[in-house]
Amino acid sequence: MRISFLGGGRMAEALIGGLLARQVASARGVQVMDPDAVRCRTLEARFGVAAQPVLDDAWFETDVIVLAVKPQHLREAVAPLAGRLGRILVLSIAAGLPLGVIGRWLGGHRRLVRAMPNTPALVGAGVTGLYADPSVDTLGREEAERIMAAVGEVLWVEEEGKIDAITALSGSGPAYVFAFLEALQAAGEALGFDAATARRLAQATAAGAVRLAQESEEPLSRLRENVTSKGGTTEAALVRLNERGFAEAIREAVFAAHARSQELARQLGEAP
Repeated sequence: MRISFLGGGRMAEALIGGLLARQVASARGVQVMDPDAVRCRTLEARFGVAAQPVLDDAWFETDVIVLAVKPQHLREAVAPLAGRLGRILVLSIAAGLPLGVIGRWLGGHRRLVRAMPNTPALVGAGVTGLYADPSVDTLGREEAERIMAAVGEVLWVEEEGKIDAITALSGSGPAYVFAFLEALQAAGEALGFDAATARRLAQATAAGAVRLAQESEEPLSRLRENVTSKGGTTEAALVRLNERGFAEAIREAVFAAHARSQELARQLGEAP
């Protein structure tokens, strides 16, 4: 597969690394356009791909173009692409921008797929929500899935609005987990551990719990109950969490992120 990236930031770098490692594409089949010449040299040195600060005709000799530009800069960045795409599949990882807006900026192009990855993609452990314009054929969907699967799991949705829900749950979700780990580490330090030990305990505990959940067929509620002996230490901790509205706070946090995602989509969608 030949793939051209518009933007060479950290997510693009993660995708390029995953694509090459899983042999979805070869270094000769990957091109990057980023106005930062230093960034281009970094990508060329690390991966052996072609990277340049300006667009040329060769960059358009591709199967897929990945839009890896920040949403607020995308309109200006894609202007030179309008009318030059033909049947090229365009995969956008720009958060919050509906396909209708991107298509309009691209001069009516409709062979579009929208992706919502999360930051664990940087270590090959991401999860990405995907939505395709109804005009995208099976081949186009397969190409988009192969690209995003290079950095983790993928999940298709058949309503574009569900991308906002994925943004709230898994897109923003790593921050919720990091906040929990921060609090757990701080509690460990308050109990007398040094920062490095408290962090190690917090991270290993979370990683082990996630692995157990992934490898078990039991409901999460049962896994929680299995740790919670009546009258024991875990029960005492969970009682305090419930008193402080732990579950409801998580729910409200996800809903707040969802509402903000919808608001941003509306604001970006109003752009001419």
